[in-house]
Amino acid sequence: MAEMGNLWEDYRKQARQLENEIDLKLISFSKLGTNYTFTDTYSDKSPLLNSGGSEHMFETMEMEIEQLLSKLTEVNDRMSEYTQNISQASPSAALLHTLQRHRDILQDYSQEFQKTKSNINAVREREDLLGSVRRDINAYKNSSGLNRRTDLYLKENEHIRNSERLIDDQISVAIATKESLESQKKSLSGITQKMNTLANRFPLINSLMQRINIRKRRDSIILASVVATCIIVLLLYLFH
Repeated sequence: MAEMGNLWEDYRKQARQLENEIDLKLISFSKLGTNYTFTDTYSDKSPLLNSGGSEHMFETMEMEIEQLLSKLTEVNDRMSEYTQNISQASPSAALLHTLQRHRDILQDYSQEFQKTKSNINAVREREDLLGSVRRDINAYKNSSGLNRRTDLYLKENEHIRNSERLIDDQISVAIATKESLESQKKSLSGITQKMNTLANRFPLINSLMQRINIRKRRDSIILASVVATCIIVLLLYLFH
C-alpha cells in the first residue's frame, strides 16, 4: 500500500512539473501572438512573420507545447488508472478531487493553447493576404504595357480559382448538411409510420388513450367549475 502511495505522489510531481512548464510556454506563446497582432510592417523584402526568425520560433514553440500537453495527458491517464486500480479500497474524496483538478488544468491549458494558436494563424493568413495585395500593387506600378496586363490577368485568375475552391468547400458542407437532414427526416417518418402501425394493430390501446384523455378533460372542467363556484360564493360573502 505504501508503494501505491509513492506511485501516486510520483504521478502528482510529474503532473505539477509539466503544468509549470506548460504555463511558462503558454505565456511566451501568448506574447508571441501579441507581437504578431501589433506588428504593422509590410514589406516584400522583410515579411512580417519571418522577420527575426519569428516564424521558426512560432513553429518550434507550438511543437514543444503540443509535446508537453501530450505528456501531461499521459500522466493524467495514469492517475486515472491508479484510482481505478484501488477502487476496491474506496479511494478518498481528496484523491478524486486532486485527479479532477489536474484534469481541469489540462483542459484549461489545451483551450488556451488552441485559442492563441488560432489567433496567430489568423494573423498569418491576414498578413499573407495583405502581402499578396501589396505585391500585386508593386507589380502593377513597376510593370508596363502588355506584360503588366498579363500579370494582372494571371493574378486575377488565381484569385478567382481560390474563390471557386472556397465556394466548392461551402457547397460540399451544404450538401452534407442537406443529406443529414434528409436522413433525419426519413428516420422520423419511419418512427411515425411504426407508431401509426402500432396504433392500428392495437385499437384497444388507442381507444383506451382517448378515454383517458376525455376523462382528464372532464376532471379538469369539474375542478374549474368547483373553483369558480367557491370564488363566487366568497365574493358574495365579502360584499354582502
